[in-house]
Amino acid sequence: MTIVQTIAPADMRKMKQRGEKVCMLTAYDASFAKIMDDDGVDVILVGDSLGMVAQGHDSTLPVTMEDMIYHTRMVRRGVQHALLVVDLPYHSYVSASEAASNAQNLMDAGAQMVKLEGGSEVLPMIAPMIAKHIPVCGHLGLLPQSVAELGGYKVQGRDDASAEKILNDALALEAAGVSMIVLECIPSALAKKISESIRIPTIGIGAGVDCDGQVLVVYDMLGITRGRRPRFVRDFLAEVEGHVDDKISAAIKNYISAVKQGSFPADAQSYK
Repeated sequence: MTIVQTIAPADMRKMKQRGEKVCMLTAYDASFAKIMDDDGVDVILVGDSLGMVAQGHDSTLPVTMEDMIYHTRMVRRGVQHALLVVDLPYHSYVSASEAASNAQNLMDAGAQMVKLEGGSEVLPMIAPMIAKHIPVCGHLGLLPQSVAELGGYKVQGRDDASAEKILNDALALEAAGVSMIVLECIPSALAKKISESIRIPTIGIGAGVDCDGQVLVVYDMLGITRGRRPRFVRDFLAEVEGHVDDKISAAIKNYISAVKQGSFPADAQSYK
């Protein structure tokens, strides 16, 4: 398949400079990826969230490198225009050499950028990836791969010390050459401060409207995920009418529009 890549890693910073919001969604297969790509999503993330929403686990920890490579190849076949970012799964970057090797495997499978969780503690793992010209996306705040250490799925950065650490980690990631940073489940004011303090884009999920972009798990934004939904989720599918195929496309387009116009997330989907 010929890939016509219209959005590259360098374009993310240009979008921030223009004040244009970055719209990201997760995908785990070619069909959903093609719908998102056709509808104009800027960035598609093959997230290790697939462990929960596709494999049925209660966390992301059981996801393997083989799983991520498999799903990356599937999603790659559905993407022609969006930037494709892929998660490095749990325990796949415990050393610098392993991080570089696994990142290269994901790039070989079709990724344009890899994502890993953590701040200053992962800088030694980032350096060899940058040296190999592999674009990297950071992830701060709530870290699903470290949820046990964090005491569960809780908002991070509410006290001064933890907020300062997240800000300092963002600055350190930028200095290390990271291309953008996902901020998950932190107070809106902190996310705004971080976004204004660094030149690379911030992508929020439960981090308020002042991030440079937003990401949601596609099953969440379509209302497919059962059980209790996080505060930051909005069911865009419930807001449209029509045939199911048309509704999915309309929901994605409405999500893109809401992100670009800054109406999502609203206060109801943000933390103080």
